[in-house]
Amino acid sequence: MKKSILLLYGIALLAWLAVPGARAQQAVVDASLDSTVILIGEQTRLSLEAEQQPGEVVQFPLFSDRIPGGLDIVEPLQVDTAEAADGLIRVTHSYVVTAFEDSLLYIPPFAFVEGGDTLWSKSLSLKVVQPFEVDMEANSITDIKPVYRPRFNWLGLFKIILLVLLVAAVGVGVYVLIRKYVQKKPVFEASAAEPERPAHEVALEVLNRLKEEKPWQQGRVKEYYTQLTDAVRLYIDRTFGVNACEMTSNEILDGLRQLKKESKELYGKLQDMLRMADLAKFAKWTPTPGECEQSLKDAFTFVEETMPREPEPAAEEKGESIKEKAESEK
Repeated sequence: MKKSILLLYGIALLAWLAVPGARAQQAVVDASLDSTVILIGEQTRLSLEAEQQPGEVVQFPLFSDRIPGGLDIVEPLQVDTAEAADGLIRVTHSYVVTAFEDSLLYIPPFAFVEGGDTLWSKSLSLKVVQPFEVDMEANSITDIKPVYRPRFNWLGLFKIILLVLLVAAVGVGVYVLIRKYVQKKPVFEASAAEPERPAHEVALEVLNRLKEEKPWQQGRVKEYYTQLTDAVRLYIDRTFGVNACEMTSNEILDGLRQLKKESKELYGKLQDMLRMADLAKFAKWTPTPGECEQSLKDAFTFVEETMPREPEPAAEEKGESIKEKAESEK
């Protein structure tokens, strides 16, 4: 009787074990390569798979740019989930990989973590083949070939020039028609060029404007000295032939050494004005109102004393004009 009871318990246990889902099944992991032989630099796909129960969590190995065994990752991780047989879930991690070493690569097993257990995939191998042999003696290092330059397209250039001329001709024709028949004006009008104003007139006009505005009283000291020196520099450029607009203050003074010999006083006034301007513009120096006014006076004196003078009439002509005036009064 006892043997019969034990036999019945054994049969019941086997039936329970055979029923799907009656007990928790451990996940099944695997690793595979799409190709077992590739050429150097050729790409293949590495797939890591795990079949697991729904809701179960299996941690896959993760890689950033290189996989143990000598594989370089070309495309990042792609994850795919699908249903498997017996109600299981198949999760697949895939990488596109390549290799640049002519050898048989050994890919070690990959570790998966399920709860507190570690599951290992099978190891893999990949044969990387060099498709040709490099003869180092026959293929010595040579210079880089120059850039290939195609023949100049003269026909294309001619077409562009012809198109430009055609557009210009049409534009001129439209202008002539509008000018002659719409506006009723001569097609071409001769315009007399305005004579260039004397340099001293332009400089004195700026100096008089600065005298009236007094920018230094409004806190615009740097702006004031910039306008002041620009006017004096342009005057020196056009009067003395010194390229003062492109020179430093020391270079300007060096170019006016002849003026120093003729009038040390004028040279000194110009020197004081330029140096005070440099301090205000570049050394963050704030001149006093008196120093600003003195710089303007020095600029006035320099321009007025050096500007071209009209020649005085000769003594004889002057005497004759006085005589003629006296006779007319009689």
